[in-house]
Amino acid sequence: MEKTDKPLIREASMTLIDNLEEMLARGNDSAMLRFGLGSACLREKRHAQAIEHLGRCLALDENYTAAYNLLGRAQFKLEQLDAAKQSFTKGLEKAHATGDIQAEREIQVFLKKLASD
Repeated sequence: MEKTDKPLIREASMTLIDNLEEMLARGNDSAMLRFGLGSACLREKRHAQAIEHLGRCLALDENYTAAYNLLGRAQFKLEQLDAAKQSFTKGLEKAHATGDIQAEREIQVFLKKLASD
């Protein structure tokens, strides 16, 4: 990817966030919408907002294993290491229980990274 592509990607992400926030404002709250918002905010390094949306995602669906993964990553970025460890640990339990092998693998990588810090 060329350096000139980055502003376009950032603009697309901001448009996505704006669109998802507009859906939320219209009352279309759901775990999937909150996950999308959290993911987009994380990509834009808006970690506090990502944590807010991913936390709400998990309040709506406690088995959303990908949300635990992203929530832990956002918490890690803000150096909320205990919270990140809790999110990853809970996500690992849920991933194992639901058979989400991909989430299990990704979360295990981050748990190892936390253990080495």
